[in-house]
Amino acid sequence: MSSAGPRAEANVDLAAIRHNVGLLSGAAARSGAATMVVVKAEGYGHGAVQVAGAALCSGASWLGVCTMAEALTLREGGITAPILSWLDLPTDDYTPGVAAGVDLNVASVRQLARVRRAAEDTGRTARIHLKVDTGLSRNGCAEADWPELVDAAAKAAADESVEVVAVWSHLAHADAPTHPTLDRQAARLDAAYRRATDAGLYPIRHLANSAATMTRPDLHYDLVRPGIAVYGLDPVGPPPSEFGLRPAMTFRTRVALVKRVSAGEGVSYGHEWTTREETRLALLPVGYADGVPRRLGSRPSGVGGMRVLLAGRVRPVVGRVCMDQLVVDCGPDDAGADPVVEGTPAILFGPGEQGEPTAHDWAEALGTIHYEIVTGLRVGRVSRTVADSESETGVS
Repeated sequence: MSSAGPRAEANVDLAAIRHNVGLLSGAAARSGAATMVVVKAEGYGHGAVQVAGAALCSGASWLGVCTMAEALTLREGGITAPILSWLDLPTDDYTPGVAAGVDLNVASVRQLARVRRAAEDTGRTARIHLKVDTGLSRNGCAEADWPELVDAAAKAAADESVEVVAVWSHLAHADAPTHPTLDRQAARLDAAYRRATDAGLYPIRHLANSAATMTRPDLHYDLVRPGIAVYGLDPVGPPPSEFGLRPAMTFRTRVALVKRVSAGEGVSYGHEWTTREETRLALLPVGYADGVPRRLGSRPSGVGGMRVLLAGRVRPVVGRVCMDQLVVDCGPDDAGADPVVEGTPAILFGPGEQGEPTAHDWAEALGTIHYEIVTGLRVGRVSRTVADSESETGVS
């Protein structure tokens, strides 16, 4: 980050994305499955169009998103590969998606009727994936309603208003690869698929998310749908798997101010932390409005809380995290280290290769998951830079 750079920046390394997709698509290919890379939520905060391009060059042939708007953004970005959108409302107008060749999830007869109307309006056959609820009790057609949906879809396919591309579902316990629900969900998917073929449909099947892609090749079916693992964050564990993923995002800022403070001075709101000796404090211009959770501030005891990599050392954040700023204790001196001065770069989290905290470290401290950390950065306040570390060294 240069001295003229942004106040806070999420750096995304496309080389890491390509590496991860290569591992995941390789595992799928060994099972005979294709790979759909999930780029919903702006590519888990990494940049959907850029991640999609890198993924499609690294073994993926499909893309998955949450909403039709996300799918259309990819189309506008020049992405022509198959895209599945899976959480549009049954009252939505599906015409733009059908017109753009976006595959649409269908989980109810009412939703199917809306998709058929869009097909009629565009004069195109809508591509649909029928989702069955196999035990997550979230989106997906209930088992009791499945025959009605399948029969309606078969009639729509017969008049060529739709093409039933897939029967699919989503796992509840894939991060625990031996959990008995995985096999039960697979059995329910198989039964739903048989009901579809009995109705004269011949779709593909897909079920595996990141964790199942990495650990359950028997559940790969025709297509796998890795999401979080694409971004280098391990969905399995603890302990973490040995799959070889590389985190793609580094969250950086720069020191805004350094000052020396006497012993006994309170730091930040509420004075939950007090200096024990004369020390130097560095102000970083990021806070909870940027996506740094307030709960990462230091505890009143001084134990725990957040750390950052600053001038070659991992240093503690002290006091409460504020809306726009936080404070780092640099100690009484910097003997034997690079001095901390205004403009010194600071890494809040990254791959961990320099000893810096990781998104997983933040998640563990907060009792949450790393998905929430990387998608929680406030792009706009935080600048996102997508680059390719390998191209910088002449490696394609």
